[in-house]
Parts: sequence; C-alpha cells; structure tokens
Amino acid sequence: MSSEEVFSRLSWFRSDRVAKAKVMVVGCGALGNEVLKNLVLFGVQHFVVVDFDCVEPSNLSRSILFTSNDARQRRRKTDAVADRMRSINPTVKVQTIFGDVAYDVGLGWFRDVDVVIGCVDNRWARYCINRHCMRAGKPWVDGGIDGLEGTVRVFRPGENCYACNLGPEGLNDLARRMPCSGIIRQNEEAGRAATTPVIASVIGAVQVQEALKLIHSEQLEQGELTSLCGKMFCYEGQHLTTRMVAFQAYDDDCAVHERWEPVVPSAITTTMKVGECMAALRQLLGDDNPQVVLGDCFVDMVEICASGEQVEMMCAGRQVAAMMEEHASLRGLPRTALRQHEYRVLDDRFPYQQLTLAQVGIPQRDILKVNNCYVKIE
Repeated sequence: MSSEEVFSRLSWFRSDRVAKAKVMVVGCGALGNEVLKNLVLFGVQHFVVVDFDCVEPSNLSRSILFTSNDARQRRRKTDAVADRMRSINPTVKVQTIFGDVAYDVGLGWFRDVDVVIGCVDNRWARYCINRHCMRAGKPWVDGGIDGLEGTVRVFRPGENCYACNLGPEGLNDLARRMPCSGIIRQNEEAGRAATTPVIASVIGAVQVQEALKLIHSEQLEQGELTSLCGKMFCYEGQHLTTRMVAFQAYDDDCAVHERWEPVVPSAITTTMKVGECMAALRQLLGDDNPQVVLGDCFVDMVEICASGEQVEMMCAGRQVAAMMEEHASLRGLPRTALRQHEYRVLDDRFPYQQLTLAQVGIPQRDILKVNNCYVKIE
C-alpha cells in the first residue's frame, strides 16, 4: 500500500493542502518527538527541524523517535528524528538545523514555512521564536510540559504576541535558560521524572491539531474551525482536569512586532567576505554607505580588568563563553571580570573585511537589516 493511500484516509482536513504545507518544529525533546510523529502521520511532507542538543539515555523513556543506539552515539537530535520520520514516511523532506534558534536560524527559514511549532523549555527560546515569527509574519504554536501538567497557546501577528503577554516580571526573567538535559538531570537527582510520555503525547497532539487549523486559514476565517489564538489550553493529569483561560495581549508599541518587509532578494551568501558583501549591497541598494545591523555582536578581544591582559576572541558574542574555556588565563573567570570589545554593525569601517559573514556570526538564509532595507541572503 502506498503512502498516498494511507495518508489520504484521514478526515476533516484537505490532504493536498497538508502535503504542501511547510512546518518548522523548534525543539526535538519529548514534546518535539510527539509533534513530529503526529505531523508525519497526518501527511505533512515538508519540515524544518531545529535543535542544539544530542540524544542522552534519559531521553529514551519519553521520546518515541530516539533509540538506544542514538543515545550511545550521542547523535544530534535533529539527525535522529529525521531518520525516524523518513522511516514512517519515506517521501518526507526534512531539513535539519543543529543550532540555537536565537542566533543560528536565519529569518529566511521562518519566511519560507507556513507555521512554526515551539517545543522548547524556557522563556528566552519562546521569546526568540515569537520575535522571528512576528518579523516574518508567521503564526506559531507554543507547547509546554512539566510533570503531569501542560499548556498550549497560539500566537498570530496582529492578534496575539508572546512578548506582550510576559509582563515586566517575565521580561526580566528572559535571561534564565536551561536545556532539557539539565532539567532532566536535576529531576533525576531528586528522584523524579521531569515529565512523562503521556503528558508529551497530550500536549503534542493539541499542538499539531492547532497547527493544522492554521494551515487551513480559509476554514478558520469562515468559522468552520476555531483557533486557540488568544486563549491557553491547560491540562492537569494528576486529577484529570482541563481548562481554557484568556491569554491575549497585543501592544501596538511593542518593538517585537516590527515586520521585516519588503525583503530584497540577493545573491549574497554567508561564505562571502564582509568587504565583498559591502560592495554587493552598494550595488544592490544604490547606497554608498550600507550598514548591516548584527543580530549578535562580534567580539574581537576581551581584556582582563585586573591585569589589563588582552586575549583575542574573533567570534560572535554567543561563542565567547566557550572560547574562554580554551584560554588558561580566562578559564573560570566570571564575565564581569572582563571588558569585551565588540562590534554591532558591519560597514566599510569594520576592521576585519576579510572575514566571511559566517565567521562574524550571520546564519544561512538570514535577512539582513541594512539601513532602512531588508535583504535576504543564502
């Protein structure tokens, strides 16, 4: 029996539309496993999968797409889930990004999909997904699980914004983040599981259902379907209760809502040197002084405050912590003990014109903010 015969038997949605839809899933833990499995079973054919972690033995008790061999080899989660998805339906097309959604996923990836599903475990990652989706004009579905509890929310540009719902306390807490593996280890040390396969199944199923509704935009507009946008679905498994609560905020003054359009296509790639990029932008935009605003700063060196010693970095700001571990004089020092010399704009005055865009921290398929224009690169 062909895959077309299998996946055409599911009801209530247009199978042709689902097959053409492009879905990005950010996070490949227990929740991401359930979401991806369900999407493949529904007949979705085109995926972008994002995660920066590797499979660990503790993942195996709650993640259907991982195997013990994946854990032994510490395979990238993105590679492991892609293999299992293809084993369910060999016709699916899966593009994997092993990286941090905050900095390693170019905005062009978000513009090219129909809906984004967030399966992450911290506010900062949710904030970054929301920022990218607002800039790209795409809806996204958020899911969260903890123990026997879980929630699902939907955010759409012009209707509901995650950042607007955070409030002052939530915004102040954005800097706190911990990968799933860290949370799992903490819970295991306390003699408990961070979550269960049951709660991941429940919340992942609701996320996929809401994502499929967003793909059927006409049915939503006509009232044939009702979206969760503006509400939060709450599930509590210990006493088996569910409830819906209002969860809608959209402040017109919120800077996160800035829509990055229109976008100018270009032949610029991340393998181009900064100097070559500047020349291409001058020709493309007719601007004698193009200035590219970096999403993450570029750090050429740090100085130890106490001694005045300077240590070369030559990396994106997010990589400084890892670079510090490679230098004996920096190892173990808090960031507050250092002065960081950084650049936040690329222009003709940037002193390292021979570095590539990738080397200064710009990801593939990003959208560059150049003066008052937006330029897509590959």
